[in-house]
Amino acid sequence: MNKISNPFTTPLLAAVVFASTGVNADNLWPDLPVGMKNGVGAQIGDKVFVGLGSAGKTFYMLDLQQPEQGWQQKAAFIGPARHGATAAVVGDDIYVFGGSGKAKSADVSPVLFETVYRYRLTTDTWSQVDTSSPVGLLGAASYSPDGQQIVFFGGYNKAYFDQYLSDINTIDKKTQPAAWQKVVDDYMGMPPLDYRWNRHVLSFHPASGQWSEQGLSPYLPNCGSALVAEGPLATLVSGEIKPGLRTAEVKQYRFGEKQPWRSLLSLPAPEPSAVQEGMAGAFAGISNGALIVAGGANFHGAKAAFEDGKLFAHNGLQKVFNPQSYVLQNGLWSQSSDLPEGLAYGASFTVQDGVLIVGGEKSDRQASNKVYLLAWNGSSVEITD
Repeated sequence: MNKISNPFTTPLLAAVVFASTGVNADNLWPDLPVGMKNGVGAQIGDKVFVGLGSAGKTFYMLDLQQPEQGWQQKAAFIGPARHGATAAVVGDDIYVFGGSGKAKSADVSPVLFETVYRYRLTTDTWSQVDTSSPVGLLGAASYSPDGQQIVFFGGYNKAYFDQYLSDINTIDKKTQPAAWQKVVDDYMGMPPLDYRWNRHVLSFHPASGQWSEQGLSPYLPNCGSALVAEGPLATLVSGEIKPGLRTAEVKQYRFGEKQPWRSLLSLPAPEPSAVQEGMAGAFAGISNGALIVAGGANFHGAKAAFEDGKLFAHNGLQKVFNPQSYVLQNGLWSQSSDLPEGLAYGASFTVQDGVLIVGGEKSDRQASNKVYLLAWNGSSVEITD
């Protein structure tokens, strides 16, 4: 989650010298103790938190006022380990929703979790909240528009995905290759709406424990979007509209408005390509009044295959982890500096000096422990290690 409604009042660093291109070698931002992908990120004031995903149950905090102290390990998560959860902040509490993992380590297949957990900063403790999410929230995006409730967009259908995970984990691929492949082809070959991903804008109010619906999204439901929050305004960037197929759409949702949705210009095609496939798991935040989007994963060629009538659009295509960054300023997109390498599925935060990106998955499918600051200087994105 990117929270920018409460800007910091003191500098993060006494002085930062940015490289005009590439990455500064001074290593001003401490690396994570372990790599982290498909985890969660949350921000409380001048403290940022990451964990879960490939980091297991570990949870880390970086004090942005004292980055030289590095990442501090906090209390371990008390629920089953999970990937693809979403986290949001209310007050000094971080709430973790959804994700996928094994309920018990001996289980054959993972499931989508409906449980909710709370991390309390003041006591460095976790507890399970007495509620269950009404829909699957794997891959959902969330934020708090008012400091009192949490709003959600997207999320996998639990019944459909649990069945798929069970089938591919219980059918022996070696002895029953045709049966196993049929399960994959049938699931991956459905049109977008048949996945029944969550299209409702949902709200959870921690004080009352109540869930409510805030209306339907006018867009195809999607998962893996990057979300940037500015008070009640959430900007949702890209994401997938079915497994393997992304959208380049960028839209905004303003909580509390009668007509809350607004379409922005879609992401541009990366030079020299003429096609923007869209991205899942991109990094995003605000720097000097500009929206920066960087990284993200997709399948080059999936869009054309889908438009050609191939519903299993990414069949036979390699997953690509992209390094490009894009900047939205005055309603127009431009392409800017590349990340040092292609990355996706990490955490990103808007901080005083720019957009802090943490971890992510690399092209070799390993989890990164790197931390970078992206800053818009009016003409390009400067990247500091």
